[in-house]
Amino acid sequence: MTAYDELMAFQRETEALGQVAGRLGWDQETVMPRGAAPQRSEEMAAMEGVLHARRIDPRLGDWLAAIDAAGLDDVGRANLRHIRRNFDRASKVPAALASRIARVTSTAQGIWAEARAADDFQAFAPTLAEVIALKREEGQALAAGGDVYDAMLADYEPGTSAAELDAMFGALRPELTALRERVRAAEAPPMLEGVFDEAAQMKLTRLLAKTFGYDMSMGRVDKAVHPFSSGSGLDVRITTRTNALDPFNCLYSTVHEVGHAAYEQGIDRDYLLTPLGRGVSMGVHESQSRIYENQLGRSRAFTGWLFGQMKDAFGDFGVADEHTFYRIVNRVSEGFIRTEADEVQYNLHVLLRFDLERALMSGDLAVDDLETAWNDRFEADFGYRVDRPSHGVLQDVHWSVGLFGYFPTYSLGNVYAGCLHAALRESLPTLDDDLAAGDTSNATEWLRNNVQIHGGLYEPRDLMTRATGSEPTEKPLLHYLKAKFEHLYNI
Repeated sequence: MTAYDELMAFQRETEALGQVAGRLGWDQETVMPRGAAPQRSEEMAAMEGVLHARRIDPRLGDWLAAIDAAGLDDVGRANLRHIRRNFDRASKVPAALASRIARVTSTAQGIWAEARAADDFQAFAPTLAEVIALKREEGQALAAGGDVYDAMLADYEPGTSAAELDAMFGALRPELTALRERVRAAEAPPMLEGVFDEAAQMKLTRLLAKTFGYDMSMGRVDKAVHPFSSGSGLDVRITTRTNALDPFNCLYSTVHEVGHAAYEQGIDRDYLLTPLGRGVSMGVHESQSRIYENQLGRSRAFTGWLFGQMKDAFGDFGVADEHTFYRIVNRVSEGFIRTEADEVQYNLHVLLRFDLERALMSGDLAVDDLETAWNDRFEADFGYRVDRPSHGVLQDVHWSVGLFGYFPTYSLGNVYAGCLHAALRESLPTLDDDLAAGDTSNATEWLRNNVQIHGGLYEPRDLMTRATGSEPTEKPLLHYLKAKFEHLYNI
């Protein structure tokens, strides 16, 4: 057995254990008894200790040194690139720190959920301060004298920096703000009204999941406080949530998570339980969830089909025709919740978080001042005040579990989705006809062949360039948003 074969055998076991740890997290969010939280934090810490030990195992360094990359094919060299990057990063983080982060963030998740339910940021603030201190310590170890936030960002979007994102986001923000103001000055579509049976929502949401190509023989749909996708390869699970007064929350959260899940299910099976067998970055991952949810799922063509499915599920629900339904689905309105935001305003929510978490990591913003800073920034960006913490600083789970550097990938994913959508439309002139019939297969096959199947074979921006034919830029996203909402609002 060659050094490469030994390395890959070891890596497959590590990947399998990582999937087990992920399943513990899925269980915690869906069906775990509330009283099990203290024990689960110990279980998660123990798993992280095992995984961290494997990630810094000295044999990895020996194998990496012994392998001649020139003798490998593209897949082998890509595997080597990922393993070396992860080994170098893991070796910089002390095992005790990795285990403590796992233990504290597991406990913090429950504390955050209780504080959110009670609308009490101060009940969560001390725990958040502890998480931030630990993540800053980790970031300093990873940065080795460089920028701490860039080191954290590399966990989610290798090859980019906060400075690059600043430039991209700086181009987005004034254009989105101006579009929003023009839209808000125009006549708004009606709002959806009524009570929508939650069991019927779940039945329709499973139909939507299958419509977008989610393979239920290797997945499942459950309910959770915060929708998410979990797993890769042959076991990829999603969650959604229901609201009797807002069925779109359930339906479009599901389509969004199906985008993530379809990415994982669409990766070449030869990459199963290897570093290439999962999405290459969170920005690329988000490009799939956002193009499924928005450019496909909220298109005029697809909402015409969905209108018929809504009538089948709920009877006459007070919407006269397909055009009115399309306008309601894409209504731009005031709101506090990022995951429920319309396409025009969504990225403004992300940019707020990007700026605040960078300030938290640098020490320029103290946790005790975070709620006020959030509320002030929100009012400046959106023009009205946050009414309670669960609509503001407590609404997202990310910081409680230590995901600093994650938020900007949401907007980067939107940028990637804009680029992919332009290329997709050029490649599929029948796209609207397909979607009007509830047929997403040509679109999802194009995304599978151009993005999903490659898994981690290419670096994120290289993958986007290969898929679209040009370097990613915010311009296609802005063009799409302006064209759609200027026409929809007749402005």
